[in-house]
Amino acid sequence: MTPDEAREAARLCALNALAAAAAEAGGLANVRRVVKVTGYVASAPGFNGQPAVLNGASELLGDVFGEAGLHARSAVGVTELPLGACVEVELIVELAG
Repeated sequence: MTPDEAREAARLCALNALAAAAAEAGGLANVRRVVKVTGYVASAPGFNGQPAVLNGASELLGDVFGEAGLHARSAVGVTELPLGACVEVELIVELAG
């Protein structure tokens, strides 16, 4: 997988995580802001572009929330992810009310 393909995968992971958060919150309107994103990137030895891969997730959240999408972030390289995934994204969000 190329870094650009992995970046798109991170974007899709963030979209899925956001959909799950919205479902739990009773709708996207109830998600006030994104607090933190943690991304895990299955990486070959010597690959150090994990932050660039996670930009796909961060940019999506910025597109959806604007300034409320700005967040703290960790980008972690791992040797393997469950089910052979190339990227995994975890969100912490603040809910309205």
